[in-house]
Amino acid sequence: MSNFDIVVLALSLSLDACAVSLALSAAGHLDNVRAKFRIAFHFGLFQFLMPLAGWAVGTRLEPYIAAYDHWVAFGLLVLVALRMILSAKDGGIQSAQEDPTRGWTLMTLATATSVDALAVGLGLAAFGISVWYPSVIIGLITLTMSVVAIRLGAKAGQWLGTRGQIAGGIVLLIIAFKIVASHTL
Repeated sequence: MSNFDIVVLALSLSLDACAVSLALSAAGHLDNVRAKFRIAFHFGLFQFLMPLAGWAVGTRLEPYIAAYDHWVAFGLLVLVALRMILSAKDGGIQSAQEDPTRGWTLMTLATATSVDALAVGLGLAAFGISVWYPSVIIGLITLTMSVVAIRLGAKAGQWLGTRGQIAGGIVLLIIAFKIVASHTL
């Protein structure tokens, strides 16, 4: 696998994390440096770890995982998206109390946006390709792209105002349906 192939793969895997970063930032959830760091760091970390996990599992369990991994990602993203939309409808009261960059919500988002990287790890194992270098590149590119998306989302959030939270939830729903469609069609 060439360096160019790895970078293209990393960019494509980072798109879901970028979209979620953009949506959270536009919705006003990433209002301080710590929240921005937590999202970007965890998205990069999970994108690094998932190919390693997929590679470790290897091809022995691939048929069992591939049958439902996209449904897990779908369910997790829909859950977070609905919470964002309902929170916006409540006037943002719930959003002030719940920080999506902490706890289970953060783990849910990081897992849901990195499920495809698990499949990449399985593929690398099937072809006998070392996983370490691609995993590092995937993690670093995801981290970098998430930071860029957070900055763009902050600007979009200023323009959208309170509608940013609803737009962010809708983006998460679109990603969830895209994941299912790409695995079932």
